[in-house]
Amino acid sequence: MIKRLKLQDILFLDIETVPEVENYDQLDSEKQQLWELKSKYQRKEEFTAEEFYDRAGIWAEFGRIVCISVGFFSHAYGEREFRVKSFTGDEAEILEAFKELLTSHFNRPQHLLCAHNGKEFDFPYMARRMIIHNIELPLKLSLFGKKPWEVPHLDTLEMWKFGDYKTFTSLKLLTHVLGIPSPKDDIDGSDIYRVFYEEGDIKRISEYCERDTIAVAQVLLRFRGEPLLKEDEIVTL
Repeated sequence: MIKRLKLQDILFLDIETVPEVENYDQLDSEKQQLWELKSKYQRKEEFTAEEFYDRAGIWAEFGRIVCISVGFFSHAYGEREFRVKSFTGDEAEILEAFKELLTSHFNRPQHLLCAHNGKEFDFPYMARRMIIHNIELPLKLSLFGKKPWEVPHLDTLEMWKFGDYKTFTSLKLLTHVLGIPSPKDDIDGSDIYRVFYEEGDIKRISEYCERDTIAVAQVLLRFRGEPLLKEDEIVTL
């Protein structure tokens, strides 16, 4: 089934998120209380809500998107090419730019979005943040009333599970076991908060996000039994 898909119909993506503000004490008192309740069962007893705040970026209600990277296959002039682009800046502008891409170029019924753990994280996170910013959801993120087989999303984590829902396999582990060059050769997800708020290095974050996007495409190629992308086939826009 997966080999029947046209690679040109798939938009690969990854997002990077951080807490909505740098420090816990920048939240108003009501938001602090809400964060304490939200994080109660995730943080260990020795961590206060304030000490746990640097991980708030994983929840759409307490975080924000600082980068969306996308990648898509092109076969211009008969040569395989994978084009990569990142959206950074103000979160609302990031989301509007991503929506414009979907609306203009990935709006047909056969078009699919693909991410690793995308169904649990990337896709719902983007949809929730769009609603928070009063941005009308594009068709590819509007799932209301859709049956499971009508949802235009691919998830490489779900594919790797083969129906086994008891485990989580990180993209780093999956690329390792599949013989794919690791995307985690500089920073990983736990460093994003520091790199964004303390170093202000959004370029470093976007490069990391792009490497993850490329890795997701490489994983899908392995699932299809096709050659991995070579460096000269990857173009950054």
